[in-house]
Amino acid sequence: MNAYFKIDIWRQRCLGYSIKYNAEFLVKLSSWNFWQNLRPENKKFAVIGLGRFGRAVCETLHNLGYEVLAIDREEKMVNQALSDKISYHAFRLDSTEINAIKQVGILDFDTVIVAIGNYLAESITTTLNLKEAGVKFVVAKASSKTHKKLLEKVGADYVVFPEREMGLELARLLTKPRIIEKFDIDPDHSIVEIIVPDKFDGKTIADLEIRNKYGLNLLAVGTQSEKFTINPKPTTILQKGTVIIVLGSNEDINRLPK
Repeated sequence: MNAYFKIDIWRQRCLGYSIKYNAEFLVKLSSWNFWQNLRPENKKFAVIGLGRFGRAVCETLHNLGYEVLAIDREEKMVNQALSDKISYHAFRLDSTEINAIKQVGILDFDTVIVAIGNYLAESITTTLNLKEAGVKFVVAKASSKTHKKLLEKVGADYVVFPEREMGLELARLLTKPRIIEKFDIDPDHSIVEIIVPDKFDGKTIADLEIRNKYGLNLLAVGTQSEKFTINPKPTTILQKGTVIIVLGSNEDINRLPK
């Protein structure tokens, strides 16, 4: 798996967790589809729109060592991006002007993220311009279901809806407090990091028959020393307060004891 897609699911956080209502949380999302669709084989990304979401994307990509071009129509946002060193280049321009975005070399970037979101007309026009100009892969942020449909109609290759994703993630954390991390493989299947249920405490994996009883594959078991054992032996004893990582259908995951 490419380093860019390494999911931070292998860390133990059995003593609790906090929900951060910030842009970094929005970018993280409840699934890995957003990052998966950024095409990591490419080394250059352009981000249009430097609000909280766009800045978080820029900073994450930049810190991972990718070349990032940041664009916004507000000079203040561009200067801030340069000051904070979250991108390799930053330009102030109107992304609805096709000639303007061509002049900054946007066609050299195989993947462009339209992070405008809140300005419907600007977001749609920018996405359309990018596709008509020949940009191979455009990821666009939507602020509503209607916005998402319009972006798809004008050619967006992938549309992300971070506010909705954050709402789903928050609801899940509140109703399934034992689940620490959840990554959607598809709409029906996930990988989850979960605190060992009290019912599992002191029992071996063989005793629990997790595959037979719950239809789940146990991928890893955490330890008190914050390390994970991958593909643990059937004789491994599960301990209360540590974590396990399982793969399976959402329906089966929801059947695990609390």
